[in-house]
Amino acid sequence: MALALVPVAGCSFIGDSDDSVALTVPSPSAQAAAVCRALHKELPTTVNGLKRGTTDPASDYTAVWGDPAVQLRCGVPRPAAMGSTTESAEVNGVEWLPEKQKDGYRFTTVLRRAYVEVTVPRKYAPEINALIDLAKAVKKTVPKGVA
Repeated sequence: MALALVPVAGCSFIGDSDDSVALTVPSPSAQAAAVCRALHKELPTTVNGLKRGTTDPASDYTAVWGDPAVQLRCGVPRPAAMGSTTESAEVNGVEWLPEKQKDGYRFTTVLRRAYVEVTVPRKYAPEINALIDLAKAVKKTVPKGVA
């Protein structure tokens, strides 16, 4: 698959203020929850040069960077598109399912024990750059396998 940077639509993050980004917290299985908590501890403070913000509610299953926010949610359900396509993009050893959104792309990990979803706004094209910074943490904490 030729991979154009994939933007993911997301909520806004308010720069250096105390405001946080409202984000729906996933409800992962017990196995995925443990993986997601481990991932949360390893997430970088910057992604694509964007500073990490805070989410509302605060959760070990979510993280955001920048304004508009690059959003990460761990322990999400298997995307419906995963059954209809075999196209994925490998970024630094992690396979992602790209899905075009209204304002960017949503990427979801493929063949990992928990589904990790990253939404990247079109503003950060090429959107795939955010995945480069997240790959190390995902490889370290989210084992290969089927969720």
